[in-house]
Amino acid sequence: MKAKLLSLFFIGSITISALHCSQNSVEKVHLQNVEEIISNFKNPPAAFRPAPLWVWHDRVSEEMIDRDFDEFKDKGFGGAFIHPRYGLITEYLSEEWFDRVKYSVEKAKALGLYAWIYDENSFPSGFAGGFVPAEMPESYDRGQGLKMHAATVIPKDISKYEIILSGTPPCKDVTGAVKPGDKGSFFLFEKTFYGKSKWYAGYSYVDLLSPGVTQKFLEITLDSYERAVGDEFGRVVPGVFSDEPNIAPPGGKSIRWTPELFDEFQKRRGYNLKPHLPSVFKTIGEWKRVRHDYYRTLLELFIERWSMPYHEYTEKHHLLWTGHYWEHGWPNPYHGGDNMAMYAWHQMPAIDMLFNAYEERPDQFGNVRAVK
Repeated sequence: MKAKLLSLFFIGSITISALHCSQNSVEKVHLQNVEEIISNFKNPPAAFRPAPLWVWHDRVSEEMIDRDFDEFKDKGFGGAFIHPRYGLITEYLSEEWFDRVKYSVEKAKALGLYAWIYDENSFPSGFAGGFVPAEMPESYDRGQGLKMHAATVIPKDISKYEIILSGTPPCKDVTGAVKPGDKGSFFLFEKTFYGKSKWYAGYSYVDLLSPGVTQKFLEITLDSYERAVGDEFGRVVPGVFSDEPNIAPPGGKSIRWTPELFDEFQKRRGYNLKPHLPSVFKTIGEWKRVRHDYYRTLLELFIERWSMPYHEYTEKHHLLWTGHYWEHGWPNPYHGGDNMAMYAWHQMPAIDMLFNAYEERPDQFGNVRAVK
């Protein structure tokens, strides 16, 4: 999702078992034959009807919930995704917030509709509206990128550089062995950070490659929704939408880094990444092999640290995990390596293509290759 909101619709396969939300109840429906399939086209159950992103960006009231759900029912929708958005006045994840969520679920159930969850306060998913970095500083304050500088003289501010290499790849690691004024051919790497902003409640986006960050996110977000809606978690609340979780590096001149990167790279690829770091930035050395191995390692960590814990949680709680990743830069791997590998862990994969915004945002006109 970006600044312009579009409704997102889901259409289930008619050949599989579907969730069916009938009047005041939720049950499984199995379409057994062609006649049943055809009859469901005439009057589809809620599971096969569109579900828009239902934006909450003001003070949320019971009157608003009643009005909107009555409209959803009247216009033939199957439910809606509760979607926090900027402008929100009702405090996110507060007691008042969950009172309104519970009321929405009760209203949806009474109308035979679904109330889906959107898992973040706007986007990108993972920081829980600022609660994750607030409770887990190591999720954001250890750095997320490396920026390379080439030099022939070691600068006075040598302390700002995490790694100093000399020569050409495979370079010699001279970190700690050189001093300001030393001459030679050097590559110096400084740590970079995601920027802090109001968007992230005064913090920054989190490092989804760091162990435990996803678990903290799920604990703060989905566990709280489960406590609020009780037995309807996985029933009237059939699933959860994630929006653009990503591992893009800070700024435009850094590569993605995480504190465990070098150890994990050595373990998985069988050689040390550090002497080859310049090959990730420049077409020197064995840059094709190094870049492939580098992005493959990041992808594996993204799957293991984000996708797998999330999938395990949704399977345990009988939820459908849907949502999307950053398709707009595809096939550039810096957002997350391989969206298809990430989607393998969703029960209901989705996309976000803003095809009608070419004049305003050419970068979001859509990349049909990602759809294919």
